[in-house]
Amino acid sequence: MEQHIIKRILRGGWVLTVGILILLSCYLLVPLLYPFLIAWLIALMLNPVVEWMSEQFRMPRWLSVTICLTLFITSMLTVAAAVVTRVVREVYNLSISMDHFLRLWREFFIQLFENDKVRTFLETLGSLYKDNPNLQGSINSNLSSTAEKITTVITNFITSFLDAIVRLLSSLPNVASISIIILLSAFFISKDWSRWMGIPARAMPASINQSMRTIWGDLKQALFGYLRAQLFLISITMFIITTGLIVLRVDYAITIGLLVGIIDLLPYLGVGAVMIPWIVYCFAVDQGSLGIGLLIVYAIVLLTRQIMEPKVLASTVGLDPLLMLIAMFVGMQLFGFLGLIVGPVSLVLLSAMKRANVFLDLQTYIISGRK
Repeated sequence: MEQHIIKRILRGGWVLTVGILILLSCYLLVPLLYPFLIAWLIALMLNPVVEWMSEQFRMPRWLSVTICLTLFITSMLTVAAAVVTRVVREVYNLSISMDHFLRLWREFFIQLFENDKVRTFLETLGSLYKDNPNLQGSINSNLSSTAEKITTVITNFITSFLDAIVRLLSSLPNVASISIIILLSAFFISKDWSRWMGIPARAMPASINQSMRTIWGDLKQALFGYLRAQLFLISITMFIITTGLIVLRVDYAITIGLLVGIIDLLPYLGVGAVMIPWIVYCFAVDQGSLGIGLLIVYAIVLLTRQIMEPKVLASTVGLDPLLMLIAMFVGMQLFGFLGLIVGPVSLVLLSAMKRANVFLDLQTYIISGRK
């Protein structure tokens, strides 16, 4: 084999090895360093406001950072308190109306079993059961097996629920300590933002710095574009559901619209986690008109979301809608819920690397050895 081909293979193997090591390092280090990554994201979001306050009011940077962090924490706590208060209030109202719902279900089952066709069917089953001794054993065993399965499911659910509560309570001290670490790290990173951001630039050659700046600019634009797109889609979902519930004269329409809009972030459940059981319940309690109305609202939300999501993400992130849809689907298949974020981010990263000529530089290095 010729010498230059061997060198190309070696350089290609070196590039592949470095890429695998980088991915492996990210996989191993992210679980250990995620509080500091969150702190860096907070500092990144607050940095424009911090710089504006420092220049506008001639105050020290540490004071600007302190004020911005205080406002950020206060805003987060206020939103969390408002959400928790609203949820508790709605749960309380729901608990008050449970008697009404139980009475409706009881009347539904009474009407069901008083129906002549249902009673005739049950009587036929009873006579069939009495006249077939062999069938009795099979039915009894199946009923016993079904009862055991139901008991097991209920027991597992209760156990899982109690375990979740115990884990939640036991994790509170850990969550508090991690939150303190994140806030302190965000303060120090934001206070010395220029110094921390200058470390990678001083450690790498100028050509790599230029490529990294291009990649970082695209990633930052895509990140904020993705957030804007999600906020826009959630707002559309909230508007459609709230408007539909108001037209249908449903109580607490605005509150339900807000909650369902937030739940729309869950890809596997989404709006259906609320709307589907609600629609089934309406048909079960003989509220067909409301059920049909909710079904129409749900269909409009699904159709709007499926049509607009790829286009909105593509326009805000700057990628082709079809490529964005493929990235979301592949990411969801590989990583589940997180794949809806990992897929588009990976596509944006690859696009940014292409714009920064990273792949062309790697190809040139592998073929000719020039960096």
